[in-house]
Amino acid sequence: MRRHSGVDVVRLVGELDGHTLGRFAAALEPLLAAPRPRVVVDVTGLGFCDSGGLRELLGLQRRAESAGGALRLIGVHGSLARLLTVAQLVDRFPPYDSLEHACSWPATA
Repeated sequence: MRRHSGVDVVRLVGELDGHTLGRFAAALEPLLAAPRPRVVVDVTGLGFCDSGGLRELLGLQRRAESAGGALRLIGVHGSLARLLTVAQLVDRFPPYDSLEHACSWPATA
């Protein structure tokens, strides 16, 4: 995890499934507890994501949005891209071509 332009960036490597969901959710807990959390999850290094991983990402995104923030993904490919397409969730996680693009939130009032 790191900060970039006021945004928390989390880099996933390996698999997001039933064996790793707990650690992933625990790592994001303090980030989502902040007011208006802005989190970018870099999934470039993600080799596999199952439906549980997708469900967790959706839940975390909803939590961020309910706190006035957002959770965005960069580097979507492979199994996660297929899951998003099949589940018709590409609009919930639109593609961002770079970290800078994903970090371009509108200015807050």
